[in-house]
Amino acid sequence: MAEDGVVTLYNNTAITDTKKNPVSIKVGLAQMLRGGAILEVSNTNQAKIAEEAGACCLAITEPNRHGISRMPDPALIKQIKRAVSIPIMSRSRVGHFVEAQILERVGVDYIDENEVLAIADEDNFINKHNFRCPFVCGCRNLGEALRRVREGAAMIRTQGDLSGTGNIVETVKNVRSVMGEIRILNNMDEDEVFAFSKKIAAPYDLVAQTKQMGRLPVVHFAAGGIVTPADAALMMQLGCDGVFVGSEVFDNCSDPYKLVHGIVEAVRHYNDPHVLVENSCGLEGEMAGLNFTEERMEQFGE
Repeated sequence: MAEDGVVTLYNNTAITDTKKNPVSIKVGLAQMLRGGAILEVSNTNQAKIAEEAGACCLAITEPNRHGISRMPDPALIKQIKRAVSIPIMSRSRVGHFVEAQILERVGVDYIDENEVLAIADEDNFINKHNFRCPFVCGCRNLGEALRRVREGAAMIRTQGDLSGTGNIVETVKNVRSVMGEIRILNNMDEDEVFAFSKKIAAPYDLVAQTKQMGRLPVVHFAAGGIVTPADAALMMQLGCDGVFVGSEVFDNCSDPYKLVHGIVEAVRHYNDPHVLVENSCGLEGEMAGLNFTEERMEQFGE
C-alpha cells in the first residue's frame, strides 16, 4: 500500500502531484463527517434549521428539480456558506469536471459527483485526483464502490430510491449487498481474492485492502428514503458510517427541526433503544406529508 494509506496514485502527468494533493488528506476530511447526518437543503432557512438540529454537513441542491438537474447556482452556495458554519457539499453531474472546477472555486468543502443528476459523460467519471476538494460518489455494490475509490473518491454513498418518496427498501437492499460482499471477501483464502476482484471488476489492491480492513477503505454513508430516526439507526446498525437525509423532510414536514434533530440523535446513538424511543415519539403529525397517498404514488410513478 502507498504511504497515503488508501490509494496508490499512478505517476503520470494526468494526475495531480500527490505532494500537493494527497489522498490521505481528502480521506481524512471525509472522516470528519463519520457518525453524522448530511442534510439536503435548497435555501438559507433550511440550512439554518439543519445546522441548529445538529447536521454535520449540508448538501446544497437546486430548489427546482424539473428537467435536467445541474449543479446549484454558485450564488446560492455563497449565500448558504455565509449563513452557516458547518461544512458545505454540492453536487456536480457525472463526468462534468468543469462543474466540479466551479464548485471548488466557489469554496465548497465536498463535491458530490451525483449520478442522480443528469449525466454529462456516460463513459467517464471525473478524475478526482486533479482536485484538492474531497469527492463523494455513489454505488450500489462493492465493485462500483471500489472503482470510484480508485478514481479518487474520499467517501462512498450507497444509495437507493432518491425520488423523495420516503421508501427505504432499495437503500437497505444495496447496503446489504455491499456489506454482504465484504463479509464474503473477509472469509476468502488469499488465492481467491484475485478471481473475486476480477468478478466484481475492481482493482486488486483495493479489494485486498478491503479484506484486510474488513470494511470499505473510505467513509461509507447511506442515502435514499431515510426519513425517520428508525431509518437512520437501521443504516448505522447495518454498518454505515452515517446517512444522507433528503430535502423531503423539509418539503413535507410540519416541524422539520424536530424530525431532523431526531434523525441526528438516532445516528449518534443508534444502539441505544432508549434514545431511539425518545426521538421517535410524537413524529406522526410532523411526518403526515411523507406518507404515501394515491396522488403521490401517481406522481412518482410517472
